[in-house]
This record gives sequence, C-alpha cells and structure tokens, in this order.
Amino acid sequence: MNASHVLVTVSGPDHPGITATLMDIIVDSGNSVCDMGQSVTHGLLSLSIYIQIDSEAGRKNDMVKDLLFATKNIGLVLNYQMIDEQNSDLAFQTKDKFILNCISVNKLHPKFLRDISKVLADHKINILRIDNVTPKSFKSLEMTTTLPDGLDIQDLKSKLMEVSTSHEVDMAFLKDNVFRRSKRLIVFDMDSTLVQTEVIDEMADQLGVGKEVREITHRAMNGEIDFDQSLIERVSLLKGLKVEKLQEILDGLSFTHGAEEFIKKVKSLGYKIALISGGFSFFADALKEKLDLDYSFANELDIINGALTGKLDGTIINANQKAMLLKLIAQQEKISLEQVVAVGDGANDLPMLSIAGLGIAYHAKDIVKKEAPHHMGHGPMTSILYFLGINGES
Repeated sequence: MNASHVLVTVSGPDHPGITATLMDIIVDSGNSVCDMGQSVTHGLLSLSIYIQIDSEAGRKNDMVKDLLFATKNIGLVLNYQMIDEQNSDLAFQTKDKFILNCISVNKLHPKFLRDISKVLADHKINILRIDNVTPKSFKSLEMTTTLPDGLDIQDLKSKLMEVSTSHEVDMAFLKDNVFRRSKRLIVFDMDSTLVQTEVIDEMADQLGVGKEVREITHRAMNGEIDFDQSLIERVSLLKGLKVEKLQEILDGLSFTHGAEEFIKKVKSLGYKIALISGGFSFFADALKEKLDLDYSFANELDIINGALTGKLDGTIINANQKAMLLKLIAQQEKISLEQVVAVGDGANDLPMLSIAGLGIAYHAKDIVKKEAPHHMGHGPMTSILYFLGINGES
C-alpha cells in the first residue's frame, strides 16, 4: 500500500511541552498536519495527529522513528497507522457534528453510560469525543457525534426519552455550529414554567370554581380542546373576582426551582429575557418588573369597578400568537431565530418551541414532550445552562 497519511496516537501522563516536541519532529520532516485532537482525563493524555506525507518515503520512516524515540524518552506510548487516503473510511469525520448534552441531578451512573452508548450504537451514531463538563461532580457530559444518512430521528428521540426517564438524565441533541453557543434571547412561558402553578386555577379557587376550571385547563394544556375557546370559558367563570384577590395570588406565587438563579446568570451574560404567556398581564407584567425582564406579553383581563367582568380585552395570546411574538422580539433584537431559546410546558407552547433555535419542553405534559424538539423533566431550571454551553457548577 502506498500510504499517503499517518495517524499517530500518543498516550500517557500529561505535562507541558509534549505537543511542541512532536511538532518539532513533524516540521523537520517536511510533512504537514491535516487534523488533530487532544483530551486529558485525570492527568492522562490522549493526543491524535493526522499527518499528510509530503516528503519522500525514507524521510517518512525517519519521522515515525523519531516520534517513537521522542515519546519513549518522555514516558509516553505512541501508536501509528499508515493510511491510504483514497481507501480510508475517514470520510465520516467531515460530516456535520452534533452534541449530545447529558445533565443529571446526581452523579452519572455507569448504567446510564451503558444504555445511552447502546442507543447511539444501535442507530449507527459515531461518538467522536466525550467531555466531562462538571469535573467536580461528574453530572454533565457533552458527546460530540456524527449521524448516519437516513437516520430515523423519531425513533432515536423515542429511545432517548426512554433512557432519560429511566435514569433521570436530561438530554438535548444540538447541531455543533456557530449558533450553539451564541444564543441571545430566552423566551419563557409563565404558568407551570416560570412559576410553579397554573395561575388561573388559583384564581378559580377564590370563587369556588376550581374544579371546573382545572378540568378545562388540563384539557387545553394537553391539546384536547381549542385554547381560545377554553380561555373564554374559564375567564367567564371568574366574573366578580376582586383585584385585591389577584394581588394576594401574585404575592403567593413561587418561582420554579432554579428560575431566579438561571435568569440572574443569563442576564449577567447579556441575554435578553421575554415572558410570553397565555395567562394574564396582571401577573406577567409584575413578574417582568420583579425579575428585571426585557419583555412581557399576556392576555388582558377586563376589569370594571375593581372586579373581573368575565371577559378579555384585545387579541387572545394563543399558540400562534406566542410564536409570532417570539419572531417579532427576535426582529426587534436583530437576531436570528437560531439564537432564540424558548421554554414552555403546554401544547400552546409547541409552535414557539418548534421555531426557536433551542426549544425546551420544561417538566411538560406527555404530548408536549413527544412533539417538542427537546425536553427537560428532571433537573432545576439552571440545568438549561449546560444546553447553552455554560458550566452550571461555576
């Protein structure tokens, strides 16, 4: 075989100067480097260099010999493989790469690593690199992968959901491109996403119609009935509720675990934050002020003489309106939809989740988890930081 390339792999205890030593030899040989990768795990180095042979055969052999001697002298092991580029199967490495983010509430268990590796192998997905992004706790990994042609995305998603549920590990498959770490806008749903409750149910309890309203809410959030009609029906049951009661409900709202910390962190990094809710502006606007958000949109309750009339003012913010508002905010901020993160839990969030660069069904209903691009059902909201390429431990 007339080898045109050499793949060199070096392993052993890591220390400064290793790469410089090897590059001195490669430069002196007159050959060139086409690709390289390096990782260090608990002080042990794994370094690979893909070298194009530009010099005559004798000089090529001298280079390999010199590399072998040099690595032995500094306590490392070198393996090499001569490769004929025309007949090699390295072409897969030129495919688009995808990052599988895995985030666990607790330390990642070997059973999870076994099961997720098997799912990837069964779908012919090749793992190029694995990075532990939480060295202190081993709770989060990033797996760099390449996907085969003809991949059954829905079957892969189903299998990933099974592993996620079984091991309580949240996962997201993200294309490794310039947009993965350049998100600039985060859009939240309010009820059962930013706050822990469905606010309209709390309002209904004040009038003793909680059971009726909850039943309609449940069916609407699962996509069983039209959202607009369901909202009109529920609001009609709230006729006579005093504004003072709305304030009591507002004062008693609890944020989702990790929401305040998450927002504080991303705000410090320059992200814009929007709240787009199918709920009510009385609450959304107050939360916008409390959390120092940049935008808030929600439905307007009709209030006369300090009490609800049972009607709404203006356009209903339904699923399509949510998606439209997300687009408008992105235009206002002069960013692409790829730079938007959307987080929600209900069926009326699906359109905005589907158009955002990163759409996350957060602790969502089953129908939403199945249809949303990504889902997170185990950790606190701060876990989303890892999907953004931000180490939550720091």
